[in-house]
Amino acid sequence: MFDVIVVGGGHAGCEAANACAKMGMKTILLTMNKNNIADMPCNPSIGGTAKGIIVREIDALGGLMGIVADLTHFQIKMLNNSKGPAVRSLRCQADKKEYPKKMLEFLSKNKNLTIEEGMVEDLVIEDNVVKGVILEQGQKYYSKAVILTTGTYLKANILIGSSSKEEGPHGEKRSNHLSDNLKKYGLNIIRLKTGTPPRIAKNSIDFSVMQEEEGDNVYYTFSHDIKPHYDINKQQKCYLLYTNDKTHQIINEHLKESAMYGGYVTGVGPRYCPSIEDKVVRFKDKPRHQLFLEPESVHYDEWYLQGFSTSMPTYVQEQMVHSLKGLEHAVITKYAYAIEYDAINALQITNTLENKVIENLFTAGQINGTSGYEEAAGQGLMAGINAALKLQKKEPLILKRNEAYIGVLIDDLVTKGVKDPYRMLTSRAEFRLILRHDNADLRLREKGYKIGLISDEQEQRLRKKEEDIQKLLEEVKNKKIKLNDALKKIFEEEELLLPQNGTSYAELLKRPEISFKLLNKFNDFNYDEEILEQVEIELKYSGYINKALKEAKKLEKIEEKEIPDDIDYQKIKNMASEARQKLQEVRPKTIAQASRISGVNPVDITILAIYLKKEYNKNE
Repeated sequence: MFDVIVVGGGHAGCEAANACAKMGMKTILLTMNKNNIADMPCNPSIGGTAKGIIVREIDALGGLMGIVADLTHFQIKMLNNSKGPAVRSLRCQADKKEYPKKMLEFLSKNKNLTIEEGMVEDLVIEDNVVKGVILEQGQKYYSKAVILTTGTYLKANILIGSSSKEEGPHGEKRSNHLSDNLKKYGLNIIRLKTGTPPRIAKNSIDFSVMQEEEGDNVYYTFSHDIKPHYDINKQQKCYLLYTNDKTHQIINEHLKESAMYGGYVTGVGPRYCPSIEDKVVRFKDKPRHQLFLEPESVHYDEWYLQGFSTSMPTYVQEQMVHSLKGLEHAVITKYAYAIEYDAINALQITNTLENKVIENLFTAGQINGTSGYEEAAGQGLMAGINAALKLQKKEPLILKRNEAYIGVLIDDLVTKGVKDPYRMLTSRAEFRLILRHDNADLRLREKGYKIGLISDEQEQRLRKKEEDIQKLLEEVKNKKIKLNDALKKIFEEEELLLPQNGTSYAELLKRPEISFKLLNKFNDFNYDEEILEQVEIELKYSGYINKALKEAKKLEKIEEKEIPDDIDYQKIKNMASEARQKLQEVRPKTIAQASRISGVNPVDITILAIYLKKEYNKNE
């Protein structure tokens, strides 16, 4: 008998299992193949726009993805570094062989965690409460809670042209019956699709005609706890290339042969990561599309052709790849494919990621309709945390939209559902200036500490950081500029407007062209780089940040207006029928959540608020 069973060893499963076990739960992770734990069947990278911030949040809460990425990548860079702090995100090229190996190493050290191989095809259900799982051969495992993190394996189909194979990534066995059994228990099943591009043999690529893309010459880490483990001068290079007229011509001539345009696909594909044929059709006005060649591992010579996902027949893929400059003689080691799989309707899960139909059943990752390793890992961490908290009879951890990108992700899922695989974007977060890469620990580490995923030592480092930030803020606010010849010379050399005598350093830092790097030429602010960064951002963007914080407080007040679980929306007069239907389906917990449901208009929210005050708060 276990406290928690985690089904699936992908990024969601790893975080869920680790969190449960670390919080004292006797946990078992059931996966089809131990060698595929934390596998990266698609892009060999961690992070990216918005996604990199999710990885920082996972680390701040006590998850594994950030530290494993730091220990196994061979290139790292900060995206959007020339733009404002709200959109900056880390992205690394992870080693496809070393990353899973290191993840398994971390999981194996967790004394409360057992890892076994097995294919789960059914659940043990009693009175709509999950009691365990049933394996393919009939073997049963019992537990108090189950977390499903099945990835793309539920009734998976691999599609290349008109051919279809009933298998998962890497040609592995798929789960044939679990999604049908979930449907039998009352869950709504949807069909989704994703895909992957071809892999190319390194010795068949002419890199000399491509643009080099190097890692940054500044040291970075996803983790808040470790120093960089790489040599900044020995990072692997990636390469930039483009499609051309010939590529587009080949695609258009063979369009009906692709699985997608030939009518062989039934699942809905990702809107924000379309196949190359979809790009050519949807963006006819574009003469070319950007692609990247990325190494998959230092241990073998396969390169990933990012941006070239396709479900064309293999002979067409050969023509398409050979039309690209530098790949005229390329050898394709693995052909691209599309993969269809079953997922559940995310409107049937709560913001703790527990299922509304089956008690103590939690789900995370692609089974909830998301795409991406980072989105999966974030959900897995939260599912694991909330499963453990529920078994401990404690209050759940629910991250608000103004607290974390993970909070935005989960709220979007459970409030709006998905029609195509969900991908996190900075534009989805209305408080993105608060939810930055640089302050993830300041936002979330205390929460991780309270639930037992962050150690005393980590918490003490956070306190020291907070104290240093406050100390430096006071210092720059109180310290005044003293004009002298040395200072004047520095400003003249930099061609900057000279400050007035008596101006505070804080006021000076508010100028966009002034940084601590410049100030340290005539005044030594002896603080760690991350402290300088925090203070500089806070001063430069104080007006925008304060405005965002005020909006966040307004949202929190609305979030406090809870909707009773027993409300009958059919009794609310004058509300639009669509709004009534959507509210009944989603069953929002608060007025704020209700206002974010697609199809529920402001007038419906007003009617709902009046009804709640009249029927439930008569004494107010």
